[in-house]
Amino acid sequence: MKTSIGMMQGVLLAAMLAALPAQGQNYPVRPVRVIVPLAAGGGMDTVTRGLAQKLADAFGQSVVVDNRPGAGSLVGLEILAGSAPDGHTLMMISATTVIHPILYKSRFDIGRDFTPVSQVTAQGYTLVVHPTLPAKSVSELVQYVRANPDKLNYASSGIGSPIHMTTELFQIATGTRMTHIPFKGMGAAYADLVGGRIQLSFATIISSLAHVSAGRLRALAVTPAKRAPALPDIPTLSEAGVKVVVVNWYGLIAPAGTPKAVIGRISGETAKAMQLPDVTKRLIAEGSEAVTSSPQAFAAHIRAEHEQWTRVIKQAGIRGQ
Repeated sequence: MKTSIGMMQGVLLAAMLAALPAQGQNYPVRPVRVIVPLAAGGGMDTVTRGLAQKLADAFGQSVVVDNRPGAGSLVGLEILAGSAPDGHTLMMISATTVIHPILYKSRFDIGRDFTPVSQVTAQGYTLVVHPTLPAKSVSELVQYVRANPDKLNYASSGIGSPIHMTTELFQIATGTRMTHIPFKGMGAAYADLVGGRIQLSFATIISSLAHVSAGRLRALAVTPAKRAPALPDIPTLSEAGVKVVVVNWYGLIAPAGTPKAVIGRISGETAKAMQLPDVTKRLIAEGSEAVTSSPQAFAAHIRAEHEQWTRVIKQAGIRGQ
């Protein structure tokens, strides 16, 4: 009797496992929408549109990018939360999407209320200073800021942005104090940075590269754990003596309750797309790199980000405005 029951359970389990991939293979049955919580034309939008074309080729269905900027990703999250959990609505997120719900006490918890699909990119920041600042290394900058507390201005792309959080983490690690000047995006900040009215910033590698190459800004360090291929002669913060590692990232999430087989299909095709030579070559040129991760690994990454930025917000006493 026990043997026959065991055989029946084995047959049922095999049938269930066989059904899961089939469910994923039948997906999608209509066009897929990918929400981008930022305006068109930025780095996230560019990456998403490139990935959307590759996914459309793989799925045999159109993949449409839907830009829904506003409230630090909260507009996009509201739309995603109200969408059917069938994989036909996805959203590209970044560290901002994790930070803002903490800072502004949103009802959303990214890890709890949504289903992680896959991380797709990782990109660091460059610590850039105006050439008139008498600091040609990170150690010289730290000494100068300690001697002149609150006198240097640093730019960010807004309160609660990853650039803001990165600078706060840097100040905690170095025991320094600077004055935060938030902008509505780094595009507006560069005029003041290059003009010398703002002395420094943690800027994205791709956006700062032209200014660094032309001598309008001086790069002191990059924030990833390893040097950036686009700036091979610039040390990491860790190499420069500041044990801070920050990597911004983009990744896909889906509504909570989306079937595992569907998530597996999207994650698998995303991984294939991000490993294509033309994709990796373009990202490296932009100071970024392709990342492929399982849904479980991406979920762990989101939890780690949530913990890190919650700690920084509390230590620095940051409040949303």
